[in-house]
Amino acid sequence: MRKICGQDTVTWEGSANVNFSKLVSLNPTAAYLFKAVEGKEFTPETMADLLVEAYEVEREKALADSEALCLQWQKIGIAE
Repeated sequence: MRKICGQDTVTWEGSANVNFSKLVSLNPTAAYLFKAVEGKEFTPETMADLLVEAYEVEREKALADSEALCLQWQKIGIAE
């Protein structure tokens, strides 16, 4: 993850140079989750636990949001 123009962003394919066609801007919550799980095995349940610990959110809502975010990350290729 990098800060570009004040935004937390993710690039992928291991490129040292920024390919702006492969750039994703993350909101603060997604950036928090990405930092917490980057380079580790994780599940939506893992991410939901992190959300419950860090924010005042119900576990059910945290899990639903985490599942949706995982699917988005898989779709664009920044998570397997």
